[in-house]
Amino acid sequence: MGCGKRAAAKPARSSACSGLVLNSACARHNRGVKNAPYVGRFAPSPTGPLHLGSLVAAVASWLDARAAGGRWLVRMEDLDFPRCEPGAADTILRQLDAYGLHWDGDVMVQSQRDEAYAAALDVLKAQGAVYPCACSRSQLAQAPRNHEGEIVYPGTCRNGLPPGAVARSWRVRVPDVSTHFEDRIHGDLQQNLANDVGDFIVKRADGLFAYQLAVVVDDAFQGITHVVRGADLLWNTPRQIVLQALLGLPTPTYAHVPLITNAAGQKLSKQTLAPALPETGRSTVLEQALAELGHPPPPELAGANPVELLAWASAHWQIANVPTRPAVAKPAP
Repeated sequence: MGCGKRAAAKPARSSACSGLVLNSACARHNRGVKNAPYVGRFAPSPTGPLHLGSLVAAVASWLDARAAGGRWLVRMEDLDFPRCEPGAADTILRQLDAYGLHWDGDVMVQSQRDEAYAAALDVLKAQGAVYPCACSRSQLAQAPRNHEGEIVYPGTCRNGLPPGAVARSWRVRVPDVSTHFEDRIHGDLQQNLANDVGDFIVKRADGLFAYQLAVVVDDAFQGITHVVRGADLLWNTPRQIVLQALLGLPTPTYAHVPLITNAAGQKLSKQTLAPALPETGRSTVLEQALAELGHPPPPELAGANPVELLAWASAHWQIANVPTRPAVAKPAP
């Protein structure tokens, strides 16, 4: 392969919900999928091998699907190919298989789906829901930033390109209203995109389609009913709900699992030099992942192989037991 979330809302948590406001009275956004058979997915970016943090997200997604008797798909989100690492997609698939996380059907590859994203962008253009933007990163360097450190777009090109400016990207006109959704782990949430994000990009200045558009199009195409992913993506959900509404697509049910950090409190990632999942001692690593998800295996399963651990976990899976706070990774066995 080439390089190319619970029934009762929890109290407010600042760690995973920066910029999001809890709202116990809001309606749940899962229109169109409530009665559909469960279809979940794991969608890694092939920028390197899986580490403990990505394993925790994959295990949670797999368990939620299997406990519901549903399907579990894998999608390689390799749109940002300058960041992709040759051979990483194949490595990720081998890691999933080695840890007992077997998927259903073919693996979708985003870099093969430009036509679908272009068609979605054409729909948005026809609605007047997007507009061309000439702003560069340097021009926006002094713009305000939200709690996630993202630039809040000030609307420079919203009413037309400045004289002599050339379009570089395409942005969605976000409404000045709160977008509400219920996360199965974090409870009822809302965010005003106009205040906290601004008009966001759906096609980048380098010609690549943006993650927000691609993930919405692909989730609908694959019939995804439940998204279980890391809490670092919680902030993205309102943007995706807005795009789903504009494109007439169903909104899945969302759940965002806790992040795994290093000793310095940084999310495990390639950028923070997170070590790849080990080739040996897989059972110990999987036991740690299950414990971080609030499902520590019983003592009698100590040393059991991944298949046995996952069989026990799928039989006992309760998303209400998943914590909200990040956990610090333990040293590899």
